[in-house]
Amino acid sequence: MTRKVSIQGYEGSFHQVAARRFFGDQVQVLPCATFREVVKIAADKRQSDGGVMAIENSIAGSILPNYNLLQKSNLRVAGEIYLQISQNLLVNPGVTLNDIREVHSHPMALQQCLEYLDSFGWKLVETEDTALSARLIHQHRSKHIAGIASKLAAELFQLQVLAPDIHTMKNNYTRFLILQRQEEVGWKEAADKASVNFHTDHSRGSLARVLSRIAEGGINLSKLQSFPIPGSDWEYSFHADMEFDTVEQFHQVIEQIRPITADLKIYGIYKKGITI
Repeated sequence: MTRKVSIQGYEGSFHQVAARRFFGDQVQVLPCATFREVVKIAADKRQSDGGVMAIENSIAGSILPNYNLLQKSNLRVAGEIYLQISQNLLVNPGVTLNDIREVHSHPMALQQCLEYLDSFGWKLVETEDTALSARLIHQHRSKHIAGIASKLAAELFQLQVLAPDIHTMKNNYTRFLILQRQEEVGWKEAADKASVNFHTDHSRGSLARVLSRIAEGGINLSKLQSFPIPGSDWEYSFHADMEFDTVEQFHQVIEQIRPITADLKIYGIYKKGITI
């Protein structure tokens, strides 16, 4: 059965690349304009089998609004993908470097490729999405416009990769979470990572006590992100990613910190993603 998952952006986006890496090339993506829509469709069993949502980037950092969306949803983290972001100069077949007058793409993609682009003096045009730029170049049969997007976008829209890997920072990775409804998340025997959320008060040493119990349990805390709790008096919510050797070890630590935290919620227990 072909899986259907919601993604942010258009077909050919890096979200679709991540979806294919996790579910396989046959996965059907449901493009969404916003991350809020991604979560809404992922939660609806009549529309999808889940969703794929970017959560952090090695250069730009955490996408804080997406942590908030995860916290407010009933979705669970079923896995993750670390995807190397490769930006490529795409053109219609036959177009050469000398033909190009403009380059269209998302502002972030243009920014990532400025060192390459500045050597040509082309006009840079900001658009809402890298993959959309590629699609429009294909649709309009543009002879003097290039786009910056993924190799998947080139494949989907019959474009030529005129110059691959034109981004300046080569160590650029985005982490994507695989989101599914609780009843559809299968047990992962080799699980070695979990995402949780908990609250602490503002008393002295409250967070330190939690972190000490985690460390004493032999768990590696690979991510800790704090958020002020709206309407509270200096209280914070924390998202934590924990890496462990066995699921039993994780559950033991959770029982250790539960009495000294509030509203502890496990978002998911899953297999740690590899960098692709």
